[in-house]
Order: sequence, then C-alpha cells, then structure tokens
Amino acid sequence: MSLFPTRERGNQKFHSAQSAHKDRLTGNFSLKERLQKIIARAGYGSRREVEKWIELGRIKINGSVASLGDQIDPAENDKITLDNKPLRKLNIAPRLRVIAYNKPLGEVCTRHDPEARPTIFDALPKLGRGRWIAIGRLDINTSGLLLFTTDGELANRLMHPSTEVEREYAVRVRGEASPEVFKQLQTGVELEDGLAHFDQILDSGGQGSNHWYHVILREGRNREVRRLWEAVGFTVSRLSRIRYGSIELKRYLRLGKWKDLAEKDIQQLQIMAGITAAAEATKKDHKIVRTDKKHRTRIHSKQKTRKK
Repeated sequence: MSLFPTRERGNQKFHSAQSAHKDRLTGNFSLKERLQKIIARAGYGSRREVEKWIELGRIKINGSVASLGDQIDPAENDKITLDNKPLRKLNIAPRLRVIAYNKPLGEVCTRHDPEARPTIFDALPKLGRGRWIAIGRLDINTSGLLLFTTDGELANRLMHPSTEVEREYAVRVRGEASPEVFKQLQTGVELEDGLAHFDQILDSGGQGSNHWYHVILREGRNREVRRLWEAVGFTVSRLSRIRYGSIELKRYLRLGKWKDLAEKDIQQLQIMAGITAAAEATKKDHKIVRTDKKHRTRIHSKQKTRKK
C-alpha cells in the first residue's frame, strides 16, 4: 500500500558489551545482565516498560524491591517477581514471532482500559508463554498498521528514537496544501514538545473539500502527524498508518485482523533494529550478528511531487 519504495542506507551502530549477548533464537543465557534486559528478552514486556515497573517498585529480587541497574544471572535460582507473581524461565526466550495487525478506529493502545473500551490486545492470538509487546502506538482515532512481537529487546530497539524507523501514513485533510505549506512541513514546525517535520510528502489527490496525502516521518511522538497539520492550519479528518519500516499494511488484511510476518520480514526488522540472527551461523555459533543497514525511502510517482 505504500507509495514510497524503500532502499537501504547506513545506520547508527549500537554499542554493547559482546559478552552480554547469547543466541536469541535458542534463548540460552548464562552471564549477568541488567534485570530489565533479561525480563524484556524473556517476552514479558519492552525494556522501557520493564524499567517503569522497576521504578514503581513492582519488581522484586528474592523478596527485595529491585532497582534500575540491578544485574542477575538468569541461569541462577534468583526469585524474580512482578506484583508478587513469579516471572519464570527468564533464561529461555519465547519463540520469536512478529505479527501485523490492522487496528480499527476506537481501539486504545493499552492492556486494560479503566473505561472498558476495546483494546488492541483483545483480538490477538493467545501465547503459551510470554506476551505480546506492541511496537509503538496509535491513538484511538487512528487506524492501520501495528506490529506486535514476543521479543522485548526487538521492540525496544525499533521504538528507540536513535533507530529512526520510518512511519508512513495516509492522511486526509480539509483543504489543499500550497507549496509553501509543503515547504514548512518539511523544513520544520515548532510544536509544544519541540521542532518536528515530515521527511517526505506525496500529494495523493482528492475530491471536494477533502484532500489525501502520504507522509513519512521517522519518530513516534504522540499525535505528531495530526499536530503538524494542525500547526499549519489544517484539520485531519482521517489518518491511517500504512507502513512501519519495511513492513507494509497489506490490502487483504481486514480491520481487526492479524497476520504472522514471514521470516524474511522479521529479519528485515532485525536489521533495522541492529540485531539480526544470521540464520544457521547464529544457531550454531550462538552469536548475534550486528549490521549497520537501515531502510529509507524516496518518492517515486507518476504524480507531481514536491521536494524540500
């Protein structure tokens, strides 16, 4: 569904101690590592989410409240609990899965909503162990592509601002933007949380008072697409995410439905995240292969495009 073909470019390298990593696919870990990293890798949540649990005192090690910076060896017999419930098999990562979900309007990106509204987790398949971790969020009035994974480390890397994963949206606004507005949106608009801009914009046409555009940006601030358009005087009447990195929302994937990603698609996400297992070599040698490739896009369309 994307109107922007992708190509590879250089990526910022991630630095971490080589001894801190083992084979993610077999899931055997024996060295001391930070608590939040181990829990995330075991599929209980993203690293950021686990860090919040630690800050709130919800996680304990052998009965004592954990602190950020605590390290454990998951192969040892330490008792790790979340809300006094044991977290088991921390030395074995769940089977790596990534699914694409077509989020309908009206669903909220939370596990438990106090207002009892439908959530993005309601329609997902059940897991034997671990749990689904959302890679990013969409607000209640935005539909489209959401990715979920069983790997907290992968989710954390993809969501981290330094990864700069491209998000592509189809957006309908009231009115037609002028070349000056295009330039402003791509140069930068000052929002309440700092300067923001679209990397690229494609005019996708429209009828009457409504006009469609495809936009790309490489960060995930709250309601950023809507706020950018509002800052230049336009009201967004419809918004849908149609691509995240190299993964496009397929036309056959109906609203409220999910689909497992193929292995090659998961590998592309691992490449973007800077963590990729090189098939058989990884399985045999218990190593993580790192890469400095990243996906970006360039506009190619028969329609007239506007450049920076």
